[in-house]
Amino acid sequence: MLDGTARKLIQPGLDGAGRWLAARGVRADHVTVTACLLGLAAAGLIALGHMYWALTLILVSRIGDGLDGSVARASKKTDFGGYLDITLDFVFYGAIPLGFVIHDPTANGLAGAALIFAFYVNGASFLAYAIVAEKRGLTSTARGVKSIYFTTGLAEASETFFVFGLFCLWPAWFAPIAWVFAVICLYTALSRIMQARAVFGEPILEA
Repeated sequence: MLDGTARKLIQPGLDGAGRWLAARGVRADHVTVTACLLGLAAAGLIALGHMYWALTLILVSRIGDGLDGSVARASKKTDFGGYLDITLDFVFYGAIPLGFVIHDPTANGLAGAALIFAFYVNGASFLAYAIVAEKRGLTSTARGVKSIYFTTGLAEASETFFVFGLFCLWPAWFAPIAWVFAVICLYTALSRIMQARAVFGEPILEA
C-alpha cells in the first residue's frame, strides 16, 4: 500500500546510484545476491539476540533490493535477473521470522509459523496472478517497471519492512505483531484472489 509513495521518494537516489554502479561493471545480479546475504545475516543476528545490528542489516538489505532494479535498467535487464530478484525476496521474507522463532521458540514459535504461512499464501497469490497475467498479455506499471506483473495490496514490501523494524525494536512484542500482520497478509491474498476472479473469470476469446 505504501510502496508507491516510498518509490517516489527514494527512486531518484536509487537510479543515480544504479547508474554509478553499472558504469563500474557491477551487475544487478550481484546486488540482488548481496542484498539477500545481508538479509540472511540479519536473521542470524536476530537468532543470536542482536536486534539493533540486525535492523541495520535489514535496512541495507532492502536498499539493495531496490538498487538492483536500478542497476539493471542502467545496464542490461534479463529475465533471470527478475526471477532471481523475486525468489531471493521470498528467501528474505521467510528468514526474518524464522530468526525470531529460533531466538525464542517458546514465545515466538506459533506466531512465527503463522506469519510464514501467511507469507506463503500471499506470495502464491501474487505469483499465480503474475503467471496468468503474463499468459493474457497484461501489463502494469503500478509499482514501476517490473519483470513480472505486479499487483498491489495492503501488505507490500514497505509494510513488511516496517513490521520487521517493529520486531527488532520491540522483540518482546513479536508474537502479537506477527499475528496481526499475518491476518493482513491473508486479507491481501484474499483480495487478490477476488481481483483475479473479476479479471480472469471470463474465458479467453479466440481471435
